[in-house]
Amino acid sequence: MTLESDPAADEGYWRPLRRLQEAMETELARLYAERGVTVRPRHTMPLIRLGRRGPMTIRELASAVDVTHSAMSQTVAVLRREGLVDTRPGSDARTKVVELTDAARELLPFLEAEWRATEEAIAELDAELPYSLARAVSDMERALRARSFRDRVAERLARIEQRPS
Repeated sequence: MTLESDPAADEGYWRPLRRLQEAMETELARLYAERGVTVRPRHTMPLIRLGRRGPMTIRELASAVDVTHSAMSQTVAVLRREGLVDTRPGSDARTKVVELTDAARELLPFLEAEWRATEEAIAELDAELPYSLARAVSDMERALRARSFRDRVAERLARIEQRPS
């Protein structure tokens, strides 16, 4: 099989968006490092949520930031190692309650200010585009509510599978 026939070799729709998001997150990480903040930008939201809402179980925190329990469990493990959260047993043996440490509380003013600044910068960037990315995402969500992505892919997959080899 040649590289040209490799369907994963195409640029595709999502890779440029992922690269853009990664580049923006790298820039935020640089800003954090310049300020002596060792938190990863992707950990900012859980820390802010804990700061604003108080201790939560891993499941509650996962729901609050819209990630899976497994992903949040991994994030909490990293934040514990970094000394930013503590955990204690929850109301039953299966749950853990996550709470901020004093070190994390000291970071919260910066993290919240950076969050607001980032949202403003993204809005400014979106306004500079000839069309709004936020609008495009909203339009895509609306179209997917009308006909799911799963259904769209399944229909095309059935057609591809019926093609002669």
